[in-house]
This record gives sequence, structure tokens and C-alpha cells, in this order.
Amino acid sequence: MDTVIVTGGASGIGAAIVRLAKEQGLNPVVWDLSPGGMVVDTRDRAAVEAALAEVGPARYLVNNAGPASSTNLTFSAGLEGTAGSVELVTSAWLATDPPDGAAVVNVASVAGNLVGTDSAWYSAGKAAIAGYTRHLATRLAPKVRANAVAPGFIETPRMAGFADSPLGRALVERNPMRRAGRPEDVAAAVLFLLSPAAAYVNGVLLPVDGGWTVTQ
Repeated sequence: MDTVIVTGGASGIGAAIVRLAKEQGLNPVVWDLSPGGMVVDTRDRAAVEAALAEVGPARYLVNNAGPASSTNLTFSAGLEGTAGSVELVTSAWLATDPPDGAAVVNVASVAGNLVGTDSAWYSAGKAAIAGYTRHLATRLAPKVRANAVAPGFIETPRMAGFADSPLGRALVERNPMRRAGRPEDVAAAVLFLLSPAAAYVNGVLLPVDGGWTVTQ
């Protein structure tokens, strides 16, 4: 049974990825700052390396952990928490020499490459994740594939109540699907990109937004 490490896997999108991974016969390992799995700070290299040693060989990695856009962070701290932590975890995972057919999926955002947000560090950090994914895709294949997803407005605990706000209602009205996304929508895209069904998909940034960004 192949192991998939899911950072930020205790709630929201990460928890949906964990549930679907189990359904598809994988062995998901949850890393999170909250209880519900291994408590791992993805900004701490020693903690990451210790967790990797405990987990053992992992064919798949999903970098989902990161601070919410509403978090009050400096620009440098925001970049460290987004793109910096993704690079740290990925480089440590690669040092374990994952088996052929390995894959990593990074969770970016439409706020990185497709639209902007009020948070400078969040937009820059998510754009950097997409750029780092392209770098990985050109350097690691064919042994390891690297892709990213870019969720739009997804109903998660972090976004509780937003759908009922004037802005939330406006976003839904402008979405061709006429609804906000669900964590399961993103999870399905992530598991596809990890799977052998995506064996020739490498280096993409896949929006999971119901078509919202193409209406802008």
C-alpha cells in the first residue's frame, strides 16, 4: 500500500484529500499543527526530517499546509509559511529517495497566478508555489512528477460564513457552476494528479474554481 503524506491534513481540503486517498487504497499520513495526525511544523526542518524517518518510504506527497490569507503576517513570514515550507518539505522528502513513479502535488491558489487578494504575501507565496512546481517538473521527471492545483472559493472551516456575505454571494453568482467549491472537489483533482491516470501530466497548475477565473 503506497503512502501519501498530506500536510495540513487535519481539516478542510487536507482532510478531504485524506478521506479520498483512503477510499482509493492509499495509506495517508496526516501532518498538521492541530491534533488528528502527526504534529509537524512544516517550517521546521528538523521536525520534518524526524517525521519522514518515522513514516518511512512515501511514494506521494501533497503540500497543502499553509497560513490562511487573513493571518496577520509580515511579507517575509508569509512567504516562509507558504512557498518556503513547501520547498522545505519537498526537498526533505526527495532526500529520502522516493521510488520511481512518485508524485508531488502542491496546493497553490487562484489568488497566486490568476487573481489577486488584499494580502500581498498570500498572492506572492501562492504564485511562488506554482513557479516552484514548474521547476520541480523540469528537474525531477521522469522519476517524480510535480503538479499543482489552484483552488478558488472553497467552503472550508477557514471560510465559514463567507458564502453568506455580500462578497461571497457575488462570487457564487458570477461562477458558471453557481456554487462555491467543496473540499472534495479539490481532493478529486489532487488524487487524479497523483495517480497513474495522470502519468503524462507534469508541471501543470490546475484551477479548481468552477470556471470562475475565466469569467473575470
